[in-house]
Amino acid sequence: MSNQNISFYENVNRYFDQAAVYTNHPAALLEHVKQCNCTYRVEFPLRYDDGSIEIIYGWRVEHSHHKLPCKGGIRYALEVNEDEVQALAALMTYKCALVDVPFGGAKGGVKIDPRKYTPAQLERITRRYTHELIKKNFIGPAVDVPAPDYGTGEKEMAWIADTYLATHPSELNALGCVTGKPVAQGGIRGRREATGRGLFYALREACNQTDDMKSRGLSVGVAGKRCIIQGLGNVGSNFASIASKEGNIIITGIAEYEGGIFNGEGLDIDAVIKYRQENKSILNYPGAVSFANTGEVLEQECDVLVPAALENQITAENAPRIKAKVILEGANGPVTPDAEEILLQKGVLMIPDMYANAGGVIVSYFEWLKNLSHVRFGRLSQLAEEKSESKLLRAIEEATHYQFPEIERKYIVHGSDEYDLVVSGLEKTMIDAYMQILEIRAQKKLHNLRTAAYVSSIDKVATTYEQLGIFP
Repeated sequence: MSNQNISFYENVNRYFDQAAVYTNHPAALLEHVKQCNCTYRVEFPLRYDDGSIEIIYGWRVEHSHHKLPCKGGIRYALEVNEDEVQALAALMTYKCALVDVPFGGAKGGVKIDPRKYTPAQLERITRRYTHELIKKNFIGPAVDVPAPDYGTGEKEMAWIADTYLATHPSELNALGCVTGKPVAQGGIRGRREATGRGLFYALREACNQTDDMKSRGLSVGVAGKRCIIQGLGNVGSNFASIASKEGNIIITGIAEYEGGIFNGEGLDIDAVIKYRQENKSILNYPGAVSFANTGEVLEQECDVLVPAALENQITAENAPRIKAKVILEGANGPVTPDAEEILLQKGVLMIPDMYANAGGVIVSYFEWLKNLSHVRFGRLSQLAEEKSESKLLRAIEEATHYQFPEIERKYIVHGSDEYDLVVSGLEKTMIDAYMQILEIRAQKKLHNLRTAAYVSSIDKVATTYEQLGIFP
């Protein structure tokens, strides 16, 4: 069977099966962990001003209830289908388990191209979809907590939260029904760029491993690495900005649905984003070679390739032409299993999606905790930290007779605010998870990071079921 005939969900289960043989759990338990718990399909009408009606199709899948609430984004795209939503829900289960976020996996999708609808129409679609979830108890702070995904953002999450609040006016923790909200409506600082920032931390940890870098002829560390990015949405643009500014990574290529651009000397990511906003395309960006075929950009020379758009972008057909030595999966399932086999044989280091793009759900977890605690992170401690640091600084100045400059003083005594704590928590979680993956890779003598990541996730989920007494 060719890979083109294998569904996304089958690909996820194929990775699961490859890893499951390295665990010691009963076959029945492994089968239970693998299967989706429940799938809800909805359809509802959207009436236009001229009286015509369009039927909108949507899904919500809860893959695992080993921990509650379930967690997973809602995407708006014409490519959405039940198989895709099931695959993404399964990935969310394994992703949350891998990074020790206590959620079961879920995912939602609405089969529309959001660019073809007015804001008013998108609001009606979002609110009606939310009502459908409410009717079947597929949303709630203790049940199932959606978040943004491809084609959605803070605006849609605000509509979801408002709809839920309107139907649950006396529920104390109602704002915890969804994450990725605007800060003014219960969101958390740092959520918008969380997935992109998490990608940067994932790449940094991978590039800090001396043996993995030297075996691929690369220097240790991220600085100077040449990187091509597919997808300039929330994930790709934030990764590019953070990677170039904080990691001194050189962005040489960018691919979007309209085509791509490449400059071996590097691109100014802020200038490219501004150019695309003004011209509705990145093609013909000054100083770069333009490609009408997106795939050609991915095949250019680079150290790191970041597919941050949609699934199945690198297949057995184009994998032999990929020249990158590291692939950092920003999207979910961008590399098919057959393509990965080819890339691994070429010595490519694959940093798997279930780890690399976990930043979004990690910070969503922080937002959910904030909503349940009803207090902004840092509110109770920031000033106390600053007073304590100021006292220590004065003692140092008295002892050394050195007066710190005012700018340096402010930096040193600055107490951790919400953004500082979110970034710190995200960084720590990404570091810890990567160390777990490396430990399992070494223990099991595995040849790739993805299998090691799946082994970690499967063990955690299966152990939870065993401890519940469901599978002795």
